[in-house]
Amino acid sequence: MNDIAQELLDTVTPYWEAEAEVSKRFFEGNPSNDGHVYWLRAQIWKELHPVDGYFNGIHQELVNMANMFPGIDKTVDRHHFSFLMKQMLEEFEHYVMFADIFEEIVGRKIDVDADPVQLPEERKLQELRQRYVASGSPIDKAAVLFTEGGGAAMFREGAKVRGGKLESMIARAMQIIYDDEKDHFREGAREAAELIRTREDAERMKSAIRDVSRQRVSMRLEMFRSPMSEADADAFVAAQARAIGTSAKGA
Repeated sequence: MNDIAQELLDTVTPYWEAEAEVSKRFFEGNPSNDGHVYWLRAQIWKELHPVDGYFNGIHQELVNMANMFPGIDKTVDRHHFSFLMKQMLEEFEHYVMFADIFEEIVGRKIDVDADPVQLPEERKLQELRQRYVASGSPIDKAAVLFTEGGGAAMFREGAKVRGGKLESMIARAMQIIYDDEKDHFREGAREAAELIRTREDAERMKSAIRDVSRQRVSMRLEMFRSPMSEADADAFVAAQARAIGTSAKGA
């Protein structure tokens, strides 16, 4: 990994570790079934609306792929299409596992029109991402994709949950998703770094990374009903940044 890619990782890691800490505190706090239902409704919404396709949702992405299919090996690279298919399958399988857990808790079938919910901080995150994507800057766009998934930090912590049947279901789902996503961030860092030509490019990307990643922390705080305060989260990010030796300005 080159120096720029590592610089990007050093910039984002404090925020991803903050997401991990929020998740860890929630799961270690013996949450109630209501607490689990709350985060599951929010996470299920996120699984149905992945950022990879820039906010179109799985349904629209599948429609787009169906429209692309006649162009395979003409105007559409078959390797790229295969990647898209695998990506969509992974996203849907993640939804399936979380929906199974939700149904286990509530004792009924999920109402896909009513149960998934976009919480306010998630809405702010999507709006922020959209502004960066719509800016027309490849640097901004790359920053959005690089920060997607939060380095799988939540899933890393969720895989450690122990207990009865419910906890086992959560841990299994989290481990599968973590295994699916744990290496994405390194490739994302390399791809983002390839766009950087000047120090100004690097600083612009790092600023966008901080902006989006800090909002991700607020999204997790809301999803898990604030197991730490926003001020505590900022202090945590700053401490992580100091440990890494990078700046957390903008937090």
